[in-house]
Amino acid sequence: MTTQDFAGQHITVAGLGVSGISAARALAGLGARVTVVDGGEGDKQRAAADELTAPGITVRLGDGETLPGGTDLVVTSPGWKPDSPLFAAAAEAGVDVVGDVEIAWRLRGQDAAAWLAVTGTNGKTTTVRMLAAILEAEGLHTAAVGNIGTPIIDLVLGQGQHGERPYDVLAVELSSYQLHWAPSLRAHSAAVLNLAPDHLDWHGSMEAYAADKGRIYEGNTVACVYNVADKATEDLVRGADVEEGCRAVGFTLGTPGPSQLGVVEGLLVDRAFVENRQQQAQELAEITDIAPGSGSPAPHNIANALAAAALARAFGVRPASVREGLRAFHPDAHRIQHIADIADVTYIDDSKATNTHAAEASLAAYEHIVWIAGGLAKGATFDELVAKSAQRLRGVVLIGADRALIREALARHAPDVPVVDLDRTDTGAMPEAVREATGLAQPGDTVLLAPACASMDMFVNYNKRGDAFAQAVRELRARAQ
Repeated sequence: MTTQDFAGQHITVAGLGVSGISAARALAGLGARVTVVDGGEGDKQRAAADELTAPGITVRLGDGETLPGGTDLVVTSPGWKPDSPLFAAAAEAGVDVVGDVEIAWRLRGQDAAAWLAVTGTNGKTTTVRMLAAILEAEGLHTAAVGNIGTPIIDLVLGQGQHGERPYDVLAVELSSYQLHWAPSLRAHSAAVLNLAPDHLDWHGSMEAYAADKGRIYEGNTVACVYNVADKATEDLVRGADVEEGCRAVGFTLGTPGPSQLGVVEGLLVDRAFVENRQQQAQELAEITDIAPGSGSPAPHNIANALAAAALARAFGVRPASVREGLRAFHPDAHRIQHIADIADVTYIDDSKATNTHAAEASLAAYEHIVWIAGGLAKGATFDELVAKSAQRLRGVVLIGADRALIREALARHAPDVPVVDLDRTDTGAMPEAVREATGLAQPGDTVLLAPACASMDMFVNYNKRGDAFAQAVRELRARAQ
């Protein structure tokens, strides 16, 4: 499909979020007649509607269920559920529903940049940013896009304009929502980092969630990268319809077998993209090259680095560039972020650990932990997480609306661990939580904010929750000096 194919079409865009606004503007710029629909009609929606003043765009607020007459195509924002009445009406009218990633894929043009795609329940953003850093170290013109930063439609339509060098390759983060609405996407190579229950209210079942994640492998041409420790990711590779010659490439925290990347005596090594996979191994980097200066990296960040390295090697990147890229990479805030050391106690902000799978990985990174947890559980249960982490817990401080669920799991699986239950859900609870955690900590311990829950009961988002933790720790440090 070319840009001309949209001219004159009547396209309905569902949702006034960032991707919806981007899609509406882009499609109107291609000559489409665009109607944006959104069920809300509050100040936020009206402000977003006011942004869409381009010719050919109509905004309808307060009705996100009725399909506008004459619609040729529906382009949905990622969060809209598949069972939305608007989509049922589209199906009845024989109108396709796709997402902004699908539109970007259709518009990419001849000789377009290859897509190296990443999905998974956790670790997507870190892996994509690691991958982009490695590709940049190779001298390639690249960008981290998709479910991160710049809307992908804007990048695809803008590349090569104003004399800018066209992109060689894109590092693309894709959520399960985006994959659900991107049926024709065919990446050069792709990785599923892990699979754990998440967003099941949207997908309807774990099977449907996994199936949408697995779409990322469809049509891969060089490599399908999977997690050796998570068999479900390998099963998705086995079920994928890929191009002839595409290979399954595993990553592991252990010693790698043939067609795998792994760890040997503190080194990241490659036994997949070498001439003789049975007998050769190529050193790529040292573990200490991952976020240098931050101490020993957490195991899940080593796994993320291996996945990024596998995708880069699938694209032909040299070993030296893997090392250089990992050294240049710096994690985003609120992802295993070291805040301070006070009286021989380390304070770590992992507010991004918004589900049990992410929190489990975070807890596994430290030996003795005072854990700050709680928030909105989103239907999660905590028995498995607590049972696996109980031996590491020095104490627990609970905050948030659904903290009772964690408290009950602690009573069942870690009854001897001291628990402080803060019966409050205001933002001022965080300084109190930090004070209580400090009181439970002993020299050598880590006070870890890894909530295993969403933040919206107390904070606007996980960033604000992490900021509140960091500020409370800094105030504690100032008083200690």
